[in-house]
Amino acid sequence: MEKGKRREVVVSALQFACTDDVSTNLATAERLVRAAHGKGANIILIQELFEGYYFCQAQREDFFQRAKPYKDHPTILKMQELAKELGVVMPVSFFEEANNAHYNSIAIIDADGSDLGLYRKSHIPDGPGYQEKFYFNPGDTGFKWFPEAARAMVLQGAEILFYPTAIGSEPQDDGLDSRDHWRRVMQGHAGANVVPLVASNRIGKEIIETEHGKSQITFYGNSFIAGPTGEIVAAADDKEEAVLVAQFDLDKLKSKRSSWGVFRDRRPELYKVLLTLDGSNPSL
Repeated sequence: MEKGKRREVVVSALQFACTDDVSTNLATAERLVRAAHGKGANIILIQELFEGYYFCQAQREDFFQRAKPYKDHPTILKMQELAKELGVVMPVSFFEEANNAHYNSIAIIDADGSDLGLYRKSHIPDGPGYQEKFYFNPGDTGFKWFPEAARAMVLQGAEILFYPTAIGSEPQDDGLDSRDHWRRVMQGHAGANVVPLVASNRIGKEIIETEHGKSQITFYGNSFIAGPTGEIVAAADDKEEAVLVAQFDLDKLKSKRSSWGVFRDRRPELYKVLLTLDGSNPSL
């Protein structure tokens, strides 16, 4: 980096309703990526599993046919071409088949179109409407999720946190709305680690035929970008497509993290309880 040159980055979160047709969703994603690039974005986040409906509402054998190998994956190849053309970085979510294993994965595409590597989702949820354990093995690429992971990523040098998601209503309880909780937890990740955070979620109503009849989720969108104190700097609603954009000076944020002392004053030797599942004293 040239001496005196600021490390400024413009991030973007996309939000759109998915159909169950891959080519249609890819066309929508490309249109919005181009719109984000037109607003100056350098890193563009597309929502989780955007190639089709969120199929995890049901446990169906035929849905495994949606998975494809990482190598020569058509969506990744297309996004590599787009990233290279526009000069942008894109995390690309996809359903991965790896021999007899299956993963909820992300390929990280660099601004020159090269593939920087693969992340496989580590913490797999399982509940009504979100039955991911039926489809996905736990990831084996290291964890990059959950509250502990947000701190771990920043400790390892992450300067912005990115969360592609697929979350909405709860089929078993119409009165349960997790939107504000979902958003506040991620705002806390940003504030606790003094880094910006980008969250992309889908919108729209999706109906899946399950083994027990039809299941329906209304995805609540509300994609957002949070600043380093957890403040919301850009936000979408629960119904409309969105291209959110915000700019951050990474050097100023690095100085801010140092001045707050949240990493200087850590006492890792006191946190061994985090190595347990039940909070008892670890033997390590």
